[in-house]
Amino acid sequence: MQKPTHHIFVCTSSRPSGQQKGFCHTRAGLEVMAKFQEEIEERGIGGEVFLSNTGCFGICEKGPVVVVYPGNVWYGPVTPGDVPDILDSHIEGGVPLGRLAL
Repeated sequence: MQKPTHHIFVCTSSRPSGQQKGFCHTRAGLEVMAKFQEEIEERGIGGEVFLSNTGCFGICEKGPVVVVYPGNVWYGPVTPGDVPDILDSHIEGGVPLGRLAL
């Protein structure tokens, strides 16, 4: 198994039952996830960057929430339009994106 250099978690308000409950899915969490998938594929960095959807992080008012490891950097509220900036600055540039950092 290849180890990623980064792992991105996107809150989509998913629950073990499969039901979506919370705020991130109503605030474009699924669209944020889709945009990350699209951008990662287009940039050819899928082997370096893993992407996972998550359940609630507990700060719904800041959602959609995105967490990047290593570094434990939390972003919110994230829109699909913010995804290229996060990838440019944090993932490819090594500098967390301050304007969205929580």
